[in-house]
Amino acid sequence: MSNDDEFYDAMTGLDSDESHEGVSEASFKDATALDYGSQTKNGSVRLENGTKKHRTTLPAPMFPRNAVSVWGILKKCIGLELSKITMPIAFNEPLSFLQRISEYMEHMYLLNRVCTLPDSIQRMQAVAAFAVSAVASQWDRTGKPFNPLLGETYELTREDQGYRLVSEQVSHHPPVSAFHAESLAGDFVFHGSIYPKLKFWGKSVEAEPKGTMTMELLKFNEAYTWSNPFCCVHNIILGSLWIEQYGTVEIINHSTGDKCVLNFKPCGMFGKELHRVEGYIQDKSKRKHCVIYGKWTECMWSVDPQTYETHRKNEKKGESKKHRQEEVERRDNDDSDDMPEVQDTVSVIPGSTLLWRIAARPTHSTTMYNFTSFAMSLNEMEPGLEASLPPTDCRLRPDIRAMENGLMDEASREKERLEQKQREARKERAKSQEEWSTRWFQQGTNPFTGSQDWLYTGGYFNRNYTALPSIY
Repeated sequence: MSNDDEFYDAMTGLDSDESHEGVSEASFKDATALDYGSQTKNGSVRLENGTKKHRTTLPAPMFPRNAVSVWGILKKCIGLELSKITMPIAFNEPLSFLQRISEYMEHMYLLNRVCTLPDSIQRMQAVAAFAVSAVASQWDRTGKPFNPLLGETYELTREDQGYRLVSEQVSHHPPVSAFHAESLAGDFVFHGSIYPKLKFWGKSVEAEPKGTMTMELLKFNEAYTWSNPFCCVHNIILGSLWIEQYGTVEIINHSTGDKCVLNFKPCGMFGKELHRVEGYIQDKSKRKHCVIYGKWTECMWSVDPQTYETHRKNEKKGESKKHRQEEVERRDNDDSDDMPEVQDTVSVIPGSTLLWRIAARPTHSTTMYNFTSFAMSLNEMEPGLEASLPPTDCRLRPDIRAMENGLMDEASREKERLEQKQREARKERAKSQEEWSTRWFQQGTNPFTGSQDWLYTGGYFNRNYTALPSIY
């Protein structure tokens, strides 16, 4: 068996027993796909072996947005930063941004596998696949998550997948969210802080995800860092909403000097590049070891650089110039940025190795804010969970809970009340010249990049939640 075959088996947990156009791929079944079975009254289920599963639907379908006009709010905001703009609640989704961050962990099996790989280039491939998979849940997620209140927290423990996560809103102006995830077996630590800067550009809203992701593989004494790509939601005013991600993502292994450069491509004039990601992995001597390609909405593959270049040359020879008239027609259409037609599958280069494939979304996802199965479970309040949570956890936010239950008027009132309570608390601190103190994170220096970061100080899971602020 070749090294590529061994790596594929390690990543997928399957034997390579099928061949398709020279591609070594098993009958691939995503490790995150679950057979949920029947739900109990409280929304959770249990398999025969006692492993707990989580709810697969929300209490109520999403509120239709087509009756709400956002133009009156946004028309004076072109080119401005949007963090201080109040949007109609119909444009939200019933999750806090802290919960959205936890969706980085949806394809957790990639981190479990990376800790078993003996070669640093193979580990970089797996980390790159994880970095792409971490933003895959944003596909068609046009709803805006709730802005976390200052001091708001969220925890997520998944013993069956071997990790736990805690996050905290550490700053309000500018809004900064910090998170820390760790392997229950002591294999890895994944942490970061994010300052999502939003701008409105007339037809679209662009999110610049400032902040650094850090992945520490403790077994190998390795640390990887990267930043996420830009995200843009098109047709905010007119037309169908659609999302693209673009920009260059550099993943650096600070221990070995290996680097992965990923180019999230903008869709271009005819949408040929929509959702596409291409890049390469090089060692510290700048020798390219492999090319990585695919779509952040679908899958990622790895192939030998020479094979990739040969394929690209042959592909260019066969390209036609049939889109010239379409270009003229598109330039004449100024009403909306129509979403280009999406090719359903990635054209797989013979000899490629599959790194990651996205899990299918539930059939009712389109009526549930386009949530994944994982996202459906994030605001679930399991029996007995509330007693162990701090009073600052997102699950206890009344506006998000009301929206999840389909009570839009109540959600809007609660959102306004919470925001006013936060403003009054800020005024009181200003009067007494009191500085806000974070509870679980402190600002410091990232030991690998040397840049400013918010670092976990520990102690959250000791469950000592005294003296926490009343933010709800």
